[in-house]
Amino acid sequence: MILLGLTGSIGMGKSTTAKMFANAGAAVYDADAAVHALYRGEAAPLIEAAFPGSTDDGVVDRRKLGAQVIGRPEAMRRLEEIVHPLVRKSEAAFLKSARQSAARIAVLDIPLLFETGGEERVRATVVVTADPAIQRQRVLARPGMDAERLDALLAKQMPDAEKRRRAHFLIDTGHGLEPARRMVGSVLRAVSALA
Repeated sequence: MILLGLTGSIGMGKSTTAKMFANAGAAVYDADAAVHALYRGEAAPLIEAAFPGSTDDGVVDRRKLGAQVIGRPEAMRRLEEIVHPLVRKSEAAFLKSARQSAARIAVLDIPLLFETGGEERVRATVVVTADPAIQRQRVLARPGMDAERLDALLAKQMPDAEKRRRAHFLIDTGHGLEPARRMVGSVLRAVSALA
């Protein structure tokens, strides 16, 4: 089984691209979805113990948790020490299942792939990108988003140019769904040839 790492900055179309990979037959692991599930399950009591008042009815309240960890490196490190091993356990279960189902290609959709050294666990990396103006337009159209918040989010992420530089493959979503779908097909053909 060939393992691909999929990443991209906010508003680049990574989630849509991950669905394209899944629709083309790849097994896809969504790290964000795994974290959301952990916040509703296994991680919630551990996070509440470390950050009292961060849950409601046994589910992590992301706003309450954020108030306790954002801008506090030591608190963020404690949170990561709780969540990261659980995400890796979830990822390992996904990979085992993908191998058992004889998947030829598996995609790890990880927003912080490069920031966490995840590229070392995959055969090749795919970066989803778009023109910065398109990215801003997409993100600013989201409920509750404004330019100041977007700029703060972008300041915390590895710049798109650096992600593109590190990528084995690029998917540019700025030209519409069909061109992006063709690029996904090209990546899958190229990766299949590696097998």
